[in-house]
Amino acid sequence: MYHIAEQTAVSYTDSQNKPSASQKASVIYFLTVNYYSTPLIEQLLRSIPTNLDISYKIVIVNNSIEDSTLQQLQTPFLQILQAPTNLGFGKACNLGLHWIYSQDSNAIVWIINPDTYLPENTLEKVPVFFQSHPEVSILGTLIYTPTGDIWFAGGRFVPKRGAIVSIDLLSCDPEATYIPCDWVSGCSLLLNLHHFQTCPQFDPAYFLYYEDFDFCRRYAMQGHQISITSQFAVIHQPSSITNRHIAQKYKHSTYSYLFTLERYTNSFIFLMRFGRLLFYAFILLVLKPQTALGKLAGIFYYLRRVL
Repeated sequence: MYHIAEQTAVSYTDSQNKPSASQKASVIYFLTVNYYSTPLIEQLLRSIPTNLDISYKIVIVNNSIEDSTLQQLQTPFLQILQAPTNLGFGKACNLGLHWIYSQDSNAIVWIINPDTYLPENTLEKVPVFFQSHPEVSILGTLIYTPTGDIWFAGGRFVPKRGAIVSIDLLSCDPEATYIPCDWVSGCSLLLNLHHFQTCPQFDPAYFLYYEDFDFCRRYAMQGHQISITSQFAVIHQPSSITNRHIAQKYKHSTYSYLFTLERYTNSFIFLMRFGRLLFYAFILLVLKPQTALGKLAGIFYYLRRVL
C-alpha cells in the first residue's frame, strides 16, 4: 500500500541528524518508468557515459508487466523493478524511490522520462553541482526538444488565479547557477535525498500529470528548496508515449488538473476554471473529438470521486 510519508516542517539543520553526505561522493541513481518504451530507454541508456569516474546506477520500474523486452537490456549497474500492474507515474516512482532510499539515503536521484536522453558532457556536472550547492533539495533541469527549442525552464504558481504555468526563468538571469521556483517538471527532476528524513513520495492519488507540481508544492511547504538550473539539461521527445492514447491522456490530465485546483486554490477559482474547462470540452467535440471525450471523461471521473 502506498502512502505519503508524514513529515514535519524541515529546516536544513535537520539533515545533520543523518550521516554527512559530504564525506564521500554521492551515488547518482537514474530512476525511470517503463510503459512499453524499451527502444526509448535504450536511447537514454546509450546517452549515459560508462567511462567516467562517477558512481551511478540505473533503476527502471516496469509498469508494463507483459513487456519482456526490458530483460534484453545489457547495461552495467541496471536494476529492474517489476510493478504488480500499471501503477501510473507517481506510484511507480514511489516504488523506485523506496528501493533507492533503502540502498542509500544520501544518494542523488535523477527521475527522468524514458523519452529523454542526455547531451554530451552532462553527467559529470551533476556531482559538482550538488557539492557546490548542497542546500538544494529538488532540482529541475533545462529541457530541450530534439530541434533545440526550450520545452521547460521553470514553473510558477499563482494561487489567486489558479495559474500553473511553465515559464522561462533561466533566461532572466543567464549567469545564475540556479533559480528558485515553485515547481519543476517530473520529466527531469533531481532529488538530494540527504535532506529527507524519510523517503520522499509522490501522492498516489495522481495517476498521471500534475504529480510533479503537487510533489514540489508539498515539500516546499515543509521547507525544502525547489530550484531550476541551466548547468545541465536533457533532450525530450514530448508526448512520444502519451500521444499513443489521446483520450486517456486527456482523461488523466483533466482529472489531475481539477484535483490540483481543489487542493491549492479556493472555491471561486476552482469553479471559474471548472466552467471554462467544461465549456471548451464541448466545443472540442466537433473540432477534436478524442481530446474532448478525454476531457469529459476526466471531468466525470473527478465528479464521481467528490460527489
